[in-house]
Amino acid sequence: MRRIISSFLLAVLVLSAVSTAFAQTTPKVTVIKAGRMIDTVNGRVLTNQTIVVEGERIKAVGANLPVPAGATVIDLSNATVVPGLIDTHVHLTGDPSDSAGYYDDIFRKSFVDSAITCHIYAKRTLDAGFTTVRNVGAEGFVDVALRNAINDGKIPGPRMQVATYYIGSTGSHGDLNGFSPWLSDRMPPEMSGVADGPDALRKKVRYLIKYGADVIKFGASAGVLSEEASVGAPQFTQEEMNAIVDEARLHGLKACAHAHGTEAIKMAIKAGVASVEHGSLIDDEGIRMMKERGTYLSADIYNDDYILSEYAKMGYPDKIIDKEKQVGRLQRENFQKAVTAGVRATYGTDAGVYPHGWNGKQFFYMVKYGLTPMQAIQAATVNGADLLGWSENIGSITAGKYADLIAVEGDPLQDVRLFENVRFVMKGGEVYKNQMAK
Repeated sequence: MRRIISSFLLAVLVLSAVSTAFAQTTPKVTVIKAGRMIDTVNGRVLTNQTIVVEGERIKAVGANLPVPAGATVIDLSNATVVPGLIDTHVHLTGDPSDSAGYYDDIFRKSFVDSAITCHIYAKRTLDAGFTTVRNVGAEGFVDVALRNAINDGKIPGPRMQVATYYIGSTGSHGDLNGFSPWLSDRMPPEMSGVADGPDALRKKVRYLIKYGADVIKFGASAGVLSEEASVGAPQFTQEEMNAIVDEARLHGLKACAHAHGTEAIKMAIKAGVASVEHGSLIDDEGIRMMKERGTYLSADIYNDDYILSEYAKMGYPDKIIDKEKQVGRLQRENFQKAVTAGVRATYGTDAGVYPHGWNGKQFFYMVKYGLTPMQAIQAATVNGADLLGWSENIGSITAGKYADLIAVEGDPLQDVRLFENVRFVMKGGEVYKNQMAK
């Protein structure tokens, strides 16, 4: 009798274990009822769509699809559903809300401070509807650690491609300039992106890839938020830029170039960059070159407002504010020329220069300066996915891709500012925000 009871208990335990294992391996099914859905591939709006999500991916999309038994149903019939947005130019390891002032930030903070707070900005970005970002510059490999923690499910945040250190020449926008050499030259060379000459630059690219870079970012020109006098002067030779891009390509990575100045933009395009960041002073020849080569323009055309409003209060020197006044208006005008001529645009905001979570504010400016609302949405979805090389997984609401979905109330094709208040966010089949149910 004791053997019979023991055998029965064993069978029950085995069945329980099998049932638990089956439950763990059976992916969760979620069905989203979308009143309006933006087809970013074809640039059209579909109505009354059913999106079936199985696990972390989209299983099926269509009108009046059957709801699988046991599925969780999310009713977004009064909303517009859009693929998760992609910001191709962010700096998640910093935020102006952290700023103690320009000089305090330089002399009192390190990448350790960034590591303590960056998860906050990752969550704000995700809540704003940006489920994927390209982080184009960070110190101490903090961006690598952030990316890995998000991928491991330890903290919420967007999918990330990371550049680690910004590669710059000695004394450039990527170097600490304008200060005593007793201060600026004490950084260990391996803990910076500074390098000069083709061979040293190739070694720097290899070093960054070794420690986790997904994309290589370098400074083709001078910049705005640093103390060198120029905004647009080239800061590498053509040979040096060629070496950076070629070395990245050997490892299967793309390179992007910070470039404000006319000549630097064209040098970076000749080197073969996948995208030009900022592109403020681009001319007609540069526009023609970008069109011919399919180079993307990632232009941060919102943040001029924030810099001119707030940065003097944070103690930024007059020379920096004056450079922003010089560049901001021209950048917007030249963005309009470029996209009107047919240059491919992605949605790159430079978030971190202004507060994270405000990423959606740039939609209004992209439409004001040349794009249709649909083109602006495509810049932040299919174009961004193409630039990142992730089109198979993100950028559109398509069967087989990640279930990265957002929703807004109303019609964003009539009012793109709706993206400043995203109401629903799903990433990889998991709902991180749902204010539609309230």
